[in-house]
Amino acid sequence: MKKVSFLLVFALVFGMVASLSAQDGLTLTPISTIDNGGFDEGAAEISAFDAGSQRLFVTNGETDSVDIFDLSDATAPTLVSSIDITEFGGGVNSVAVFDGLLAAAVEADPATDPGFVVFFDTDGNLLGSVQVGALPDMVTFSPDGTLVFTADEGEPNDDYTIDPLGSVSIIDISGGVDMATATILTFEGVEIPEEVRVFGPGASGAQDLEPEYVAVSPDGSTAFVALQENNALAIVDVESASITAVVSLGFKDHSLEGNELDAGTDDGVINITNWPLLGMYQPDGIATYEVDGEVYIVTANEGDTRDYDGYSEEGEIGESDIDAESVDIETLATEDAILGLGITEANGDTDGDGDIDVLYIPGARSFSIWAADGTLVYDSGADFEQITAELLPDDFNSTNDENGDFDGRSDNKGPEPEAVEIGVIDGVPYAFIVLERVGGIMVYNIADPTAPEYVTYVNTRDFSGNAEEGTAGDLAPEDAVFVPADQSPTGTNILIVTYEVSGSTTIFEIE
Repeated sequence: MKKVSFLLVFALVFGMVASLSAQDGLTLTPISTIDNGGFDEGAAEISAFDAGSQRLFVTNGETDSVDIFDLSDATAPTLVSSIDITEFGGGVNSVAVFDGLLAAAVEADPATDPGFVVFFDTDGNLLGSVQVGALPDMVTFSPDGTLVFTADEGEPNDDYTIDPLGSVSIIDISGGVDMATATILTFEGVEIPEEVRVFGPGASGAQDLEPEYVAVSPDGSTAFVALQENNALAIVDVESASITAVVSLGFKDHSLEGNELDAGTDDGVINITNWPLLGMYQPDGIATYEVDGEVYIVTANEGDTRDYDGYSEEGEIGESDIDAESVDIETLATEDAILGLGITEANGDTDGDGDIDVLYIPGARSFSIWAADGTLVYDSGADFEQITAELLPDDFNSTNDENGDFDGRSDNKGPEPEAVEIGVIDGVPYAFIVLERVGGIMVYNIADPTAPEYVTYVNTRDFSGNAEEGTAGDLAPEDAVFVPADQSPTGTNILIVTYEVSGSTTIFEIE
């Protein structure tokens, strides 16, 4: 039986629940936490909330199930039941719900085979299933609930001898689940710009592109697909069910003012400064919203690299073959600089002689806002590291599975923005961005897409606790769900955040 702990005095238990003063008075207060499973077992990853039944659905990688919780009293959630996913495939990766219909993205066994979307009612009763592409990693509904989209990542096997096509599946459920049909869109025949990272050994562009996340425009006409490893975005015309464009997201120049980062772990200090590095945005979670009739895409720029037995792109300063004439490697590869910084070896050999001339790193340590054509409108620059350095000076850039790791992630994606959720409060859109490594939630007012305003940072991690013993609070936020006041069990706006390493789910009241 899963435990449910009630943290009405959360602020006293965890040293830091508030942050810098909120510009417009917005605060997040934890009102309860669900202890969903064991340490570092993926017991709470992705969640979905159904307003009609007041139930929360949480993917549980530890038990290969979807756990159903009653949230009618959000201060005291109770476990209703669990849906065993093992009979449908190799594991559940994502869930979404619309008007009492639950959709679960289930990978096959092996994961290189086509996966499935499995449909249930809110009691967990099976309603049907539809085959989609290989490794459906994320599932979502269209705004009107008539379509279901999956990002079918199509990752290779560990030997890199099988590399399925990446795809986007569109499931039409307008006639009911019994009549559901799937259209699977691959990238065969789609023009892929030269700037897009296509680098898997022996892989075609259609094999190499790996859809990570789907966000649908508010009017339902367009789907935007994050291609994380490829540092790109795919644009899908929903009516014609076609991929109309693949757009490179470009690179973030960390040598420019405003784009500073702490890139070294061996120096033993917080050193947020400029370095001759190009960051790859490589978003994981993305979301859309509309301002003055224009659609914008918000991305959490996590970063990711390929690392398989059959192929790895991962390198680091001090180990990789770097051209000393192009890069001042003697200065950079010291303990006082960025020795050990993780880089990619798939980019940067500009003259084709086998060594690296330009340094590229995974992720951008930020969130960004993009126009509907993929043009960058805003990036938060060095905000996340500057803010966490001020608020968590003793635990800056810690990893997510142990305490006492000050500066430990500075050489590898820093705070690691994982997911973004948008909530509208009193007519104002806010972005809630979760940081996978150091933990916590960044909140920004994004009413002006060109000039978002930082609002607050909330972290329910206890840096004095022991992670493996379960006394360190919430570790490794993976997903966030905003529930508006008119659908919420509390009658107020709430944010539900799932934490992969601690296996917990915390409900925040937004005031």
